[in-house]
Amino acid sequence: MDHATRLKRLKFRAWHRGTKEADLMIGGFFDMHGTRWTPAELDWFEALLEEQDVDIMGWAIGSMPTPPAWEGPMMTSMRSISYVPVAE
Repeated sequence: MDHATRLKRLKFRAWHRGTKEADLMIGGFFDMHGTRWTPAELDWFEALLEEQDVDIMGWAIGSMPTPPAWEGPMMTSMRSISYVPVAE
């Protein structure tokens, strides 16, 4: 699959998780960083999308310990949560 198609597919999957909270967290993370990711980082994110939303969100907000397979710079970036818009 070419790069542009892969990005579109990942964006769709990131923004159609099933709950608004997961869409904002996972989709927002992709929108903020996805176009700059290396192929290896895209592989990581694509594999992460196979996990349950409640787990991904728990790892990102720190309410659940992150398995070693997901720990690293990408999860650290996801933990910033600065990409989720907050209504004032």
